[in-house]
Amino acid sequence: MRFVIVGAGRVGLRTARALEDSGHDVVLIERDPNKVDRAKAEGYQVIEGDGSDEQVLLSADLGDADALGALTGDLSTNFVACMVAKHHGCRTVLRIDEEYREEIYRKYASDVDEVIYPERLGAIVAKNALLGGNIRAVADIAQNLQLVELTVTNDSPMRGYTLSELELPADTELLAFGKQGDALTIPDDDVSMEVGDTLAILADFEKLDDVRQIVVGEAVAAKGGA
Repeated sequence: MRFVIVGAGRVGLRTARALEDSGHDVVLIERDPNKVDRAKAEGYQVIEGDGSDEQVLLSADLGDADALGALTGDLSTNFVACMVAKHHGCRTVLRIDEEYREEIYRKYASDVDEVIYPERLGAIVAKNALLGGNIRAVADIAQNLQLVELTVTNDSPMRGYTLSELELPADTELLAFGKQGDALTIPDDDVSMEVGDTLAILADFEKLDDVRQIVVGEAVAAKGGA
């Protein structure tokens, strides 16, 4: 596949690297001469220019691209680039750096294929490191929803029970289940939960601690405790 990345900063270069490592063709658009030189030094094809300028975008053969990622730190530039790309039939991915606010998402999400928040994705990685191996944050679905994977432990109060007997808090939903070592699949109510099994659950942020105690069985320290 062929991708156009607007922005050769930290996020743009890392995305380009990941795509090229997977065998895809990538062209970068960047207006900062220093960033252009750095990207070229790393072997990337780079067009120097304003990513919100249609002529600059067309010089990257936008019509032949499968998708455009507008990954600069400037929301206005990103949005304009996405609108031009959409007009030429590309899948569009818009980067937003501002602190998540529902009105920002509503303003832009309906006009592009996907909105990403690099800082929030980085926070998920850090969160997983802190939480340890029995609970893994997969994605922030919305302002108040997170998809998590939890592993059943010896301490789990649900160990040995079937999925039909699993009672989750309100505002949570079991989406997938996998026996130890197997891939996640659609949950089967008659399957029992044993040590090492994995559950994928969509939960309100405020219910994550409750879900963890039910599935993993680890006590959660009270806020403000020693």
